[in-house]
Amino acid sequence: MSGVEIDVKYVAHLARINLTAAEEQKLSAQLGKILGYIEKLKELDVSNVEPTAHAFPLVNITRADEVRPSLSNEDALRNAPGKANGLFIVPKIVE
Repeated sequence: MSGVEIDVKYVAHLARINLTAAEEQKLSAQLGKILGYIEKLKELDVSNVEPTAHAFPLVNITRADEVRPSLSNEDALRNAPGKANGLFIVPKIVE
């Protein structure tokens, strides 16, 4: 397991899951393989690789932020079940 011992019982406790002894043993082996693979990846020379946040470059296409006409207060309140002083009236949910 590449020199790192994992306390599977502690990890299971943190994850709030109950594991049988067989499941603990299986998980320990799986985590060991994962850590072994990570150690193998550390051997790669990545000095010429540019750091990235995503595997594929993402570009946000956004429109310009400009003022545009919107609903009037009367139109917004037209179908409201309850209204007063230009505001929506909603049921009280906090005592």
